[in-house]
Amino acid sequence: MKIAYLGPRGSYSEIAAKTLRPDCELKALPTFDEVFLSVYRGDSDFAAVPIENSINGSVIQNIDLLESFKDLSATAECTVEIDHRLATKKGADISKITRVFSHQQALSQCRKFLLENLPEAQLIAVSSTSAGLALLKSEHDAAIVGAHNRAEGFQLSPKNIADVPFNATQFLLISKGGERPAHSKKIFFSATCRHQSGALIKLLAPIGAGGFNMTKISSRPIKERRGEYRFFIELEGDIGDLNCLSVLDEVRASANTMRILGCY
Repeated sequence: MKIAYLGPRGSYSEIAAKTLRPDCELKALPTFDEVFLSVYRGDSDFAAVPIENSINGSVIQNIDLLESFKDLSATAECTVEIDHRLATKKGADISKITRVFSHQQALSQCRKFLLENLPEAQLIAVSSTSAGLALLKSEHDAAIVGAHNRAEGFQLSPKNIADVPFNATQFLLISKGGERPAHSKKIFFSATCRHQSGALIKLLAPIGAGGFNMTKISSRPIKERRGEYRFFIELEGDIGDLNCLSVLDEVRASANTMRILGCY
């Protein structure tokens, strides 16, 4: 069996893939689109994808992808602690750094450090944190990588350079056509509601009335309907519990559309 993830080797996604399915062969891919397509086409059995960061919030691209691939769903989750370090060539002078490579999320999560220490440096977004390490060609280059990324000829900053030291990312295990687990701790679903006053309150009311805790909610514009939104909601609930199923039925009854994206 194979598990796809955003590569190259050494990315935080690789850590998540090993955590979620240590029994699988790793398959590194260059983009999230290719990660999802690999599972959809059957080239991979699973995928490990980040869905929310504790600092930056939802990973919008992956929420959109999970919604768009109707045959894919999440069956497990894990949390990966994020420890960002500045990587440079050995002996490089940080005051002479002119370019910093990393994933856009990492660049934004280390904004304060970059403004204070490298205010003139060009920030260059690449496909993943680990990809930046391969781009360090001279002592004027740097990358923001995970603390686990250590390679010959490079040095890492002694401390985490993120603006907020307590940083973690939630990853989901994605598979195609898999049966839902008999029980779960969380349920993740998408829903749309009528474009009128009080519609969202009506949609969410059964969750609170049923005593279920909503752990996240985000919204995305519905591209084909200007001014309308799709809501993505995660709640603490057991998919095998009749009370929980009853609440989900109430939500579905007041929604225009509803789809369960995962149980884990």
